[in-house]
Amino acid sequence: MSAAGEEVVIVDYGMGNLRSVSRAFERIGARPRVTDSGSHLRAARRVVLPGVGSVSQAMAALRKGGLDDAIRAHVAAGRPFLGICLGLQVLLEEAEEGGIGPCIGVIPGRVARFPESRELPIPHMGWNQVKPVVDHPVIAEGYFYFVHGYRATNVPDEFCLARTDYGESFASAIGRGSCVGVQFHPEKSQRAGLELLERFCAWMP
Repeated sequence: MSAAGEEVVIVDYGMGNLRSVSRAFERIGARPRVTDSGSHLRAARRVVLPGVGSVSQAMAALRKGGLDDAIRAHVAAGRPFLGICLGLQVLLEEAEEGGIGPCIGVIPGRVARFPESRELPIPHMGWNQVKPVVDHPVIAEGYFYFVHGYRATNVPDEFCLARTDYGESFASAIGRGSCVGVQFHPEKSQRAGLELLERFCAWMP
């Protein structure tokens, strides 16, 4: 498995930890390219959507630049796509945040906050185990780093790739066709995270 020379286009919509993600891809020998251009996304071989913050703000930023439609077109064309943290959440149909609002909608499900009744700290922060529920070329079992107060809910089993326990079992990796989303941060997850990025660069869906 080698990511040497593989170009990866990273979406810049003003809400991603772009430097950390770019450096992680550089470490595995890939060629990251950061862009806010919808036309660049449509032409890209591999696209990564990182992100931290709120879904509503992310969707507003993506719509402003026409990046939401570019992401839909990229996924519809069957080219590899990876959503990281907030980048997973915007792939779902809707989010419960300041009222229910629509997301990109390439994978069924809803973004909802962890319930306060669990008596666990929110956000869920730190290392936790990711347990695959199906075989997938990108996702593997291991411990990864999480920082999030919201999670994917109501995701049909056929689109759930892995689960993690935090007061409940939630979908920590989802996917459909050439599209994969992970709730954790591979770029902060040391060797396990770099290996996931290597598998993404080698993936030919």
